[in-house]
Amino acid sequence: MTIASANLNIMIKAARKAGRSLVRDFGEVENLQVSSKSAGDFVSRADIKAEQIIRAELTEARPNYGWLGEETGASDGTDPTRRWIVDPLDGTTNFLHGMPHWAVSIALEHKGQIVAAVVYDPIKDEMFTAEKGAGAWMNDRRMRVSDRRDMTAAVFATGVPFAANPNLPTFLRQLARLSPQCAGIRRWGAASLDLAYVAAGRYDGYWEMGIQAWDMAAGVLLVREAGGMIDGFTPDTYPVEDGGVVAANEPLFNRLAETVRER
Repeated sequence: MTIASANLNIMIKAARKAGRSLVRDFGEVENLQVSSKSAGDFVSRADIKAEQIIRAELTEARPNYGWLGEETGASDGTDPTRRWIVDPLDGTTNFLHGMPHWAVSIALEHKGQIVAAVVYDPIKDEMFTAEKGAGAWMNDRRMRVSDRRDMTAAVFATGVPFAANPNLPTFLRQLARLSPQCAGIRRWGAASLDLAYVAAGRYDGYWEMGIQAWDMAAGVLLVREAGGMIDGFTPDTYPVEDGGVVAANEPLFNRLAETVRER
């Protein structure tokens, strides 16, 4: 990859350190003490510990930046223009069920725009990174979105609303409209990796409603820097603020967006 900025190197170091801790805990997943936050949304000691590791690393290096983390919420920094947006363990349910598909997600926001991003999958040792204007990378390989143009050959990713989520009826309508048009739809349970896989050309597109800023902040930049298109679920909105996202390569974006958005 190109020479990373000091900020990106700090983010990579923090992600790797948290990843090592999570891998150790993943090996002992049956012994973890788990408490329920809400239906289908669990937090473990491993999750909290990983966020503490990341926060300590980032705060030591950049003590004046603000913070938004899944477990510890938001806090302002003395620099009001910059903040870290962190999901220490995206794919918690996968983690707690012993499924090796989860990631650490760290984004740096400057004046309301994501300018640096890291999504790290420690199990596969895949480090997805991007900086605004400098492209997107997976380890040492430059990433580009897929070049598929035919919906019938495309594979899309999404998240399935769980339990009493009010988005479930809308999602089922989306599924009914999209499924006949494409080669497949995947639900792997980690939004940051879904977006990273779009950036890497593994998926041709991704959509989801009702997700949090920390789930997608890093992934938004990965897709853009890999040449993809990304929008909020509501047209012409910023995904991190909208709470929903539609992402794809340029040839398929409009077709995907028109299909999954409610008419």
